[in-house]
Amino acid sequence: MRMLITGGCGFIGSAFVRLALDAGHEVVNLDRLTYAGNPANVAEVAADPRYSFVHADIADPGAVAEAIRGCEVVVNFAAESHVDRSILDPGAFIHTDVVGTAVLLAAARQAGVERFLQVSTDEVYGSIETGAFCESDPIDPSSPYSASKAGGDLQVLAAHRTYAQDVVITRGSNTFGPRQYPEKLIPLFVTNALEGRELPVYGDGLQVRDWIHAEDHCTGIWCALIKGTAGAVYNVGGGNEVPNLQITRRILELTGADPGLVRHVTDRPGHDRRYALDTTRLRALGWAPARDFDEALAATVDWYRDHPDWWRPIKSGEYRAYYEAQYGAR
Repeated sequence: MRMLITGGCGFIGSAFVRLALDAGHEVVNLDRLTYAGNPANVAEVAADPRYSFVHADIADPGAVAEAIRGCEVVVNFAAESHVDRSILDPGAFIHTDVVGTAVLLAAARQAGVERFLQVSTDEVYGSIETGAFCESDPIDPSSPYSASKAGGDLQVLAAHRTYAQDVVITRGSNTFGPRQYPEKLIPLFVTNALEGRELPVYGDGLQVRDWIHAEDHCTGIWCALIKGTAGAVYNVGGGNEVPNLQITRRILELTGADPGLVRHVTDRPGHDRRYALDTTRLRALGWAPARDFDEALAATVDWYRDHPDWWRPIKSGEYRAYYEAQYGAR
């Protein structure tokens, strides 16, 4: 296939680019290269003749129409994706996650694309005290980020119902692994620990997340892309429910950092307490996560320890300004 992968310079998107190329497909990577879009994430495939890069915004109809020409499949990773940043600037999230998704959908219809896959998040469901969310559960987003992703999902489902467009949605759980921008919990705490900086834990740190490695997340997306039913939603979860404070302590152990670096800070507004996904529907298609959580977390810590040249330049400039705005007053 010839595939348009949007946001392919980001964390999960770049992992999917490598997966698609390894499977023998052609990839057009469209990315606006915002702060979290890093060309270094795809440097190893940049010379592959089956790979091409387009520097553009998914909300730009002209650029999207040009990039999508000749593609049979679209996989939309492009998104503003950090809850904390959405609280500071919701507008950017509406632009990319809602308007951008609508532009992509229209371009895909015009170009005769065979399938459109929307990469979404478990956060659209909101928080759950017990049990796990199924795909048929109502969405109840808590943050500007999750609301914008929910808006994108609804655009995708409406395109299926209105235009009979072949679409699939995946909703993934918290993802970790190499090359993740160090604003999310695991890479932030790993890099801070390696630098001897404080680890800012929101509230009591007992918020529970279901963790999945990026490679497992990508194989789940691939399974839904190839085998999924048009108009269906598929949860992609690792089945690793761990409180944030437990993750924090494990990172301290793996890095050998001082436990005194933990600093409990004021919780963020609207912070969901627990996420959990029922992945029965996707597993019925033959998918299952392959990575052991503890081993994958240790390998992730090792990657950041071995690649300071990747993350140290990031943690300056714009990042420092954001970090101080986010945590300085907490």
